[in-house]
Amino acid sequence: MTAHFPRIEAQAAPVAARVIESVDTLVRDAAGMLDRPFQRSPYDRIDWLGLTARHLWPDAALAVATVRQGPHALWLPLRVSGSGRACSFARWYTLAFAPIATPGCPAEVRAALFDRLVAQVGSRFGALALWPLEPEVSAELQSAFRAAGWIAIDRVETAHWVAHTAGLDFDAYWARRGSKLRNTVRRRAKANPVETRIFDRFDADAWAAYETVYAGSWKPNEGSPAFVRAFAEQEGAAGTLRLGIALRDGQPVAAQFWTVEHGVATIHKLAHLESERANSPGTLLSHAMFRHVLDHDRPDLIDYGNGDEGYKAEWMDERRVRHRLRLFNPRSVSGLTAGATTAAQALVRRFTR
Repeated sequence: MTAHFPRIEAQAAPVAARVIESVDTLVRDAAGMLDRPFQRSPYDRIDWLGLTARHLWPDAALAVATVRQGPHALWLPLRVSGSGRACSFARWYTLAFAPIATPGCPAEVRAALFDRLVAQVGSRFGALALWPLEPEVSAELQSAFRAAGWIAIDRVETAHWVAHTAGLDFDAYWARRGSKLRNTVRRRAKANPVETRIFDRFDADAWAAYETVYAGSWKPNEGSPAFVRAFAEQEGAAGTLRLGIALRDGQPVAAQFWTVEHGVATIHKLAHLESERANSPGTLLSHAMFRHVLDHDRPDLIDYGNGDEGYKAEWMDERRVRHRLRLFNPRSVSGLTAGATTAAQALVRRFTR
């Protein structure tokens, strides 16, 4: 006689949720999953969040909405902005913001985590402002929050330019550039040559040259020189830093700060002395930097950072956008208040243009 036993369905692990209020607690909660080996984007790493907390928002209240199911977790780092509101734990140095997941999180688990994340956020906040988001990140967030009854208002926050360089060395890349740019480089290199030095490790003297150039450039004062230096030191230690200095007669006249990692080269900062504008030292340094990175690092993509400046189009292939997403919970006082204020501001802009 064959025995029949009732079939027992596997039970999914329960989803746990909490709000973490310090970087130290987040370090313990993540258990290494926010470290460099597991997160491809620098803006998703605990090191970046730590630098941001220490240098950019030292007095701000951190609130990391955290949900976990078994080995998988999802974190949304927020800065409390008061009255039931929060925004991205980011500043202008953060080129892209997103919820952070453990690597390899299955789609069905991620969906369950997102549902619980929305509920966890809603238990504490009624209004969020998240930026800068890649389009697909904004779409995922909108879908999750709208499913829970939130109102979402999405708009383009900024543009960024990229060059597709998979399989290209510098000569192949340069052949694709327009004649105007190639002729400008040729003329400037002949009439006003510069010496270029490129560092792939942090060098204190080179960094001093970078800061000298930045201070004498057309750029506004650096928001946090200590943050930029700490990030450069960190990436220098990791081997991803590419720091370029252009010199004329031994004096620094242009500087650029790149990182290269996981097939992506990112141009974070660049500047040249305002007094040297007519000589285009920045253009000549860009030429040297592109050559070095393409021939030595062979990235698949070069990202010119956030900003829609016209000169970037000459070096790049494609214009992309990043979004700002405002989310309001109409079942909360803070959500209703923030939503009404945002709607009123939109009407004022519409009728005063």
